[in-house]
Amino acid sequence: MNILYIIAMQAEAQPFIEHYGVEEVNNFFYPLPCKLYRTTITNNNGKESVLNVVLNGQQHGSDLVGCEAASVATLAAIERIHPDIVINSGTCGAFLENGASIAKVYIGNGCMFHDRRVPGDDQWGTQALGNYPVWDKASQLAQELKMPMGKVTTGSSLDMQPCDLSIIKENKGELKDMEGAAVAFVCSLLNTPILFVKSVTDLCDSGAETFEEFSKNLALASQALKKANTRVIDYLTNID
Repeated sequence: MNILYIIAMQAEAQPFIEHYGVEEVNNFFYPLPCKLYRTTITNNNGKESVLNVVLNGQQHGSDLVGCEAASVATLAAIERIHPDIVINSGTCGAFLENGASIAKVYIGNGCMFHDRRVPGDDQWGTQALGNYPVWDKASQLAQELKMPMGKVTTGSSLDMQPCDLSIIKENKGELKDMEGAAVAFVCSLLNTPILFVKSVTDLCDSGAETFEEFSKNLALASQALKKANTRVIDYLTNID
């Protein structure tokens, strides 16, 4: 299996990279800032799979987060790597009222945008929200690994405006991020299955300041993400 991870931040990916001893492939995406780490994984039956970890890269000294960078990285990676599956892995916000807690890891059961407010007929509204499909075996994976599921909603800002919250609640969103739907959009154009693995850094309804809570919990959530992803990789590489 040829597995492609799309991850926004180095801090989110680093524990995962170190666990597998994944080595960077220099200048693979030049002149784009995206970075590729690649290794081969052999399962207990001797079957080999390729693990590709792609980061959005950096500009002006900071990680490129958000929809635009995720779209560029996903498009460039799929065109060059031709994966069997794309996994968008990273941190997210979530809601106490839905049972979320810091460093809890979810598998996505749907994906949409929450801040693309496009007026007009139903076709425009449908396109704006997205509601892209996820890998058809995502529910089976979550059940076998005993991991909770939640709907990913994506916006271009770390904060959340009241109109964003209304859209999230109306569409039963549970996991708020800044990349997922952009990755899913590209996957939908290129007919590539997508799976989401998301770890909670901040609780949107806790009353805490979002950036402070995110910063405080990033390392803990990234370690939880590593543990979850090793289980996901073990599952995928042992599929018959």
